[in-house]
Amino acid sequence: METTIMTDRMILVRGGGDLATGVIHKLHQSGYHILILECDRPSAIRRHVAFCEAVYDGTSEVEGVVCRRIPETEIPAQCKSCWEKGEIPLLTDTEGKHIRELSPAAVIDAILAKKNLGTNRDMAPVTVGLGPGFTAGEDVDYVIETMRGHNLGRIIKEGSALPNTGVPGLIAGIGKERVIHSPAAGEMKNISRIADIVEKDQIIAMVGNVPVKATISGVIRGLIRDGYPVFKGMKIADIDPRAEQKKNCFTISDKARCIAGGVLEVLLSCGILPDVKTEEN
Repeated sequence: METTIMTDRMILVRGGGDLATGVIHKLHQSGYHILILECDRPSAIRRHVAFCEAVYDGTSEVEGVVCRRIPETEIPAQCKSCWEKGEIPLLTDTEGKHIRELSPAAVIDAILAKKNLGTNRDMAPVTVGLGPGFTAGEDVDYVIETMRGHNLGRIIKEGSALPNTGVPGLIAGIGKERVIHSPAAGEMKNISRIADIVEKDQIIAMVGNVPVKATISGVIRGLIRDGYPVFKGMKIADIDPRAEQKKNCFTISDKARCIAGGVLEVLLSCGILPDVKTEEN
């Protein structure tokens, strides 16, 4: 069997955080060729399951799939090289300035900014926005619901997703208490690491000279990158009260996989099939 890489068709995903990574991973495993566009300084909390970490480290691996940062030169050739190795290329392009020249088959806005940062229907034959901030039929073709609950992952063809409540979903009955926001502005100095078991009120990091304390006991599921400049009130950590679920720190969440299913359904229903074709020698 011979594998042919179709370089004139790609799925372009804006954003590489943990929910975006769930979508990207699903599409990659389904045979699509993906290019990620990221900002220059992403602020993922669940860094072990976020392809955007390749911005800093050059590569990022999530559940056996490698994402590799590529330069802004000869982008199609760089992408093809990654795809041939079974990798996912990532390009830093906050404004999406390369989208038009790349002519993707679809653009998926997975930035999860709770507002549209510039994605529009002219960018590709099919455009998809994840979560609030988009209106299906106006700035994008389809919207995927990202709010936990009965409609999570549902495809919206007219209208918008539910508005952001600012309240995290419940884990073991605990909601907002599990998320930690920065007590001050300054540079992060991490004391604990993702997957560490911590006790309530334990100091897990410092922001400048201000301590960051664990709000509950459990396992650190997410912690912003050491040295990252944060502002007061910024989300910087996430604690799972189920200490026995430590392995979840390294795997894509159920929420991300559900959203990914909605995106995959959109692509298939629009006739955008995986880019890899096999031919008999």
